[in-house]
Amino acid sequence: MLASPVAMHIPDGFLSTTVALIFWIISVVVIGFALKRVSQELDERQVPLMGVLAAAIFAGQMLNFTVAGGTSGHLLGAAIATILLGPWPAILVLTSVVSIQALIFQDGGLLALGANLFNMAVVGVAVSYMVYRTIYRVSGGKNWGIFVGGFVAAWLSIEIAALSCALQLAISGTSPANISVPAMGGIHALIGIGEGLITVGVLAFIYSTRRDLLAQGEMPATQGKLVWVVGLLIAIGLAILSPLASAYPDGLEWVAEQHGFLEAARGPLYTIIPDYVFPGISNEALATIMAGILGALLVFFVALGVGYWRRNRKPA
Repeated sequence: MLASPVAMHIPDGFLSTTVALIFWIISVVVIGFALKRVSQELDERQVPLMGVLAAAIFAGQMLNFTVAGGTSGHLLGAAIATILLGPWPAILVLTSVVSIQALIFQDGGLLALGANLFNMAVVGVAVSYMVYRTIYRVSGGKNWGIFVGGFVAAWLSIEIAALSCALQLAISGTSPANISVPAMGGIHALIGIGEGLITVGVLAFIYSTRRDLLAQGEMPATQGKLVWVVGLLIAIGLAILSPLASAYPDGLEWVAEQHGFLEAARGPLYTIIPDYVFPGISNEALATIMAGILGALLVFFVALGVGYWRRNRKPA
């Protein structure tokens, strides 16, 4: 059955104004620090990869997959970005994706954007980095460390981000912690398995075709254009498949429905391309595909622009 991707992120109304503003401040500080570190550490050959990963993650997040009991999940991509780029560029990649989703596609509230950035771009990346590096070091650099580390990092990035969201809901008074924490933790434990399997699949593909990309910052400049082309083609391919996304509610929406606070969600202040359906196109599948392609290109150029901007400001 063809369906448009369902909303994935915290909408306005789920968090109190105080909680939302606190997480805006935290996210801005961390993202600002990431911009500074990227200026100091980013290899110029990594910049195109930032754009490509942003586009692929955006498109991949549109493909909700059915989990269980009438629920769906979607890719976060924090582990993939962190393993390939390192934590600071990965934070900027996820920030580009989540921001465009909120500003252009009304996926997640504007007031809640700080919390969404914190959960996905900050917590997701931090957990992925710590877990992956730990397991890879324990493996002694063996190949199994890449795949086991990737799976566990991806699973835990989903689980901890979901628990962070649950605590934000509890602090806001939207849902008590004894309800939101086990509900969000339980359903995202299943969603995390999907995230882990997707991550391992991506790592296996990269390992077999461009193993050098798994060594951060060592992509040969002469082959950079190939990465651009192949990566963008993959992102566009995922966007074309986006109408096949599961129509079931995602983990947060399912928990909100089951525990009676879905009605607390407030509509967006404005709409541009709401629900990932491009306006003016009567065929819903085509409208979703066009929205996905546009979104993938937008985040590609945003992440690419941020990367080159910070790279050009690198201290002499």
